Amino acid sequence: MADGERAEAIDAQALEEVVRFTSDLIRIDTTNRGGGDCSERPAAEYVAEMLGDVEIEPTLLERSPGRTNVVARIEGSDRSAPALLVHGHLDVVPAEPADWTVHPFSGEVRDGVVWGRGAIDMKDMDAMVLAVVRAWARTGVRPRRDIVLAFTADEEDSAAWGAGFLADRHAELFEGCTEGISESGAFTFHAGSGMRIYPIAAGERGTAWLKLTAHGRAGHGSKVNRDNAVSRLAAAVARIGEHSWPVRLTPTVKSALTELAALQGIPAEVDAPDFDVDALLAKLGPAAALIEPTVRNSANPTVLEAGYKVNVIPGSATAYVDGRMLPGGEEEFHDTLDRLTGPDVEWEFHHRERPLEAPIDTPTYRAMRAAVEHFDPGARAVPYCMSGGTDAKQFSRLGIAGYGFSPLRLPEGFDYQALYHAVDERVPVEALHFGVRVLDHFLKRA
Repeated sequence: MADGERAEAIDAQALEEVVRFTSDLIRIDTTNRGGGDCSERPAAEYVAEMLGDVEIEPTLLERSPGRTNVVARIEGSDRSAPALLVHGHLDVVPAEPADWTVHPFSGEVRDGVVWGRGAIDMKDMDAMVLAVVRAWARTGVRPRRDIVLAFTADEEDSAAWGAGFLADRHAELFEGCTEGISESGAFTFHAGSGMRIYPIAAGERGTAWLKLTAHGRAGHGSKVNRDNAVSRLAAAVARIGEHSWPVRLTPTVKSALTELAALQGIPAEVDAPDFDVDALLAKLGPAAALIEPTVRNSANPTVLEAGYKVNVIPGSATAYVDGRMLPGGEEEFHDTLDRLTGPDVEWEFHHRERPLEAPIDTPTYRAMRAAVEHFDPGARAVPYCMSGGTDAKQFSRLGIAGYGFSPLRLPEGFDYQALYHAVDERVPVEALHFGVRVLDHFLKRA
């Protein structure tokens, strides 16, 4: 397949489709309220129809009715090459219509922007993938390696009905996959002075959602009570919230710091014994926001539950904490929580997923960088570690190295990361067009 043939796949139809698919998928309400309260099936059926329309055979899989996943494989031209997984989730977090400028499930296209819940997290990527593979089918393009598509349920909760279910029960569908791409990478980050950075994720902090429980002696609120469960819990929660975690630099974060510093002409000896990461971050300007959440473990209290009446001291109290662990930081995290909770408060993992680290000295990672920089000359792609997590954690059980690569070219002032799970989530039409072109370029050459 010549380069000229490759370049013809993304046509006007593909550019129209990516916008329409994004809008259509947003209009399908797949709100995930947690605990199994979601139905992705209508969106999964839409995806399956778009694939089947161009003779890409979809497989629909459910752990329970309504929690539907779609998997398909596109055969590559090099049968000796390992397969590449391209995955995106179909569920979205809740949205309160009264808070929005436009209805969050309208999919409205206004002033060159597609509005609605899922516009960047991550029905845009789902739409881009559909537009690309449909364009291939129309024009007879085959990628070099097998491409396995997975549109998943339940990413916004535990992934138990989605990627976890697929990895545990349907591993054969991902046979040969060694690497995968998904959300939260290759978006334009404006770093000041006209500098455009595209952070491509090669790591994720591990998920450590915690449940804390304190027990005490129930009694009347007017009496002296030295065994007050609420007081014990509150003290532990305060210690956790105020704790300063030590610096822990992973290989991905070191690479990110080194490259970002070099782009700004700032000396940075990240392996030096006296290296001060906070001092360097202070010099990096806006780019520091990409790195700051991932130089340490973290634990943020989020939920408190105790009591039922103001004059009754309850016998127990519960709290939930959103913890995140860097690769290699699990033991430190566990030991620290033991110390901070103390002898009067028990803690356990409410939900736990492993941290990830993927190599950046690979042909696939170089191809991602090259694809972004090809369509935005003068910009620079750099590695980074996600502060949160994705379905890549579940697929890592199958030996698949995960990367964040859902390309969007965004105008200055468009704060992509601030729109995740936020009011007025939206994506520019031109960003979707850029993403389709970059994905097409990368996937055919990866």
